[in-house]
Amino acid sequence: MHLAIIMDGNGRWAKKRGLKRVEGHKKGAEVVKEITAYCANSPEIKILTLYAFSTENWKRPKMETDFLMKLLENWLKKELETYIKNDVKFEVIGDISKFFPKLRKRIEYTKETTKNNKRLTQVLALNYGGRDEITRAVKKIIKKNEEITQENIQKNLDINEDVDLLIRTSGEIRVSNFLLWQIAYAEMFFTPTLWPDFTSRELEQILNNFKKRQRRFGGI
Repeated sequence: MHLAIIMDGNGRWAKKRGLKRVEGHKKGAEVVKEITAYCANSPEIKILTLYAFSTENWKRPKMETDFLMKLLENWLKKELETYIKNDVKFEVIGDISKFFPKLRKRIEYTKETTKNNKRLTQVLALNYGGRDEITRAVKKIIKKNEEITQENIQKNLDINEDVDLLIRTSGEIRVSNFLLWQIAYAEMFFTPTLWPDFTSRELEQILNNFKKRQRRFGGI
């Protein structure tokens, strides 16, 4: 099963408490750890894709984007042991060429160190946008002088596994340019819970609800 989550609401969580937005991002990072550990121990979930930083997030104040980059670098450094302990493989989708060289190096090191882990693949979408991903996939096909087919597009995406379940926190009901191709037949859940308040218990309730749904993929 491929589970994808739009982790929304860090800023609002902080604002409600009279805190700076960065405090919401710190708390949100803690939730990533909890949810990843839960998924690693679930026999059903094989891929967990998290929308961490979109191509549109560069519009935020530079102080905030710089903080997010540093938070990610420190997170990867601190959590490497956890990835190994929980047998989690780390992957990234999106264009990370805009990131600081030190962060890119840390990303590549984490990917290399965890590449043989089997229990769960955690994918972070970084400087990612669904339209950008599809555009880049088509360009790859043209460069290889191949026919533009659905199969070839899917093969050249950053991640080619279809999403089974998409969750968005914070109450917003939109997909925000996330995995546009892969969610074509995904089941979707929108929860009012802000990401820093999201728990593995709520995830379990959503998964139980998901199991009751009949997925027809356009058929009867």
